[in-house]
Amino acid sequence: MKALSIAATGMLAQQLNVEVISNNIANMTTTSFKRQRPEFQDLLYQNMRRIGAASSDAGTIAPSGIQIGTGVRAASIYRITTQGNAVSTGNALDLSIQGKGYFQVELPNGNLAYTRAGTFQLSPDGEIVTAEGYIVSPGVVVPADATDITINESGEVLVKLDGQVDPQNVGQLELVNFPNEAGLEAIGDNLYLESASSGTPGTGTPGTDGFGRLLQGFLETSNVDAVAEITALITAQRAYELNSKVVTAVDEMMNATTQMR
Repeated sequence: MKALSIAATGMLAQQLNVEVISNNIANMTTTSFKRQRPEFQDLLYQNMRRIGAASSDAGTIAPSGIQIGTGVRAASIYRITTQGNAVSTGNALDLSIQGKGYFQVELPNGNLAYTRAGTFQLSPDGEIVTAEGYIVSPGVVVPADATDITINESGEVLVKLDGQVDPQNVGQLELVNFPNEAGLEAIGDNLYLESASSGTPGTGTPGTDGFGRLLQGFLETSNVDAVAEITALITAQRAYELNSKVVTAVDEMMNATTQMR
């Protein structure tokens, strides 16, 4: 019976669905996390009677035919890049992007990664770095004798030094945009890599056309909706149970067949 394999594909699909939902829920408090959603597609169909086939020698045509589906498969897991909320932290090096854009981060191997998590700190050399110590590109160095740091909406890093009235500009933070943000490759640590699907990034100044502005002392929260995820979890659980009942029902039908005398 084909129903056994069909129900098995349904159980595997819902297992993947639950795994995606569990990852979303686990990252509810992860800074700037973007929730994911699986997309499913039906499998090929077996034609017992092809649609539009002749049903008689008089030229009549079968209006519907007989097609039997073979199950479901996962087509993709795509990332939903809607904006999270901005929460105040009071930390001068915490930055939230209000709008589109990603910070550039220099990895130890020299490649660039991208992130929206603006939980930045200072290295021993005064460079603005991520929590892992990766330099935020382009590198900005804050003098050791700076008494105050201000990062405005345009990404200018201004510091106040002892004995000086006017703040000193020590660097400019930049943002990048991608034609297809959902095509970025996630590598963990709130970092993404450019891929063939994401397209080539474009660099610009925060606050200009197509780029979000920076908000100092704030962080972007995860865009996971707890209520929506719990609802999706219950739906996936029920769908898994229904597919398992199909397996049980088919097994009972096969037992009934073998016991016929």
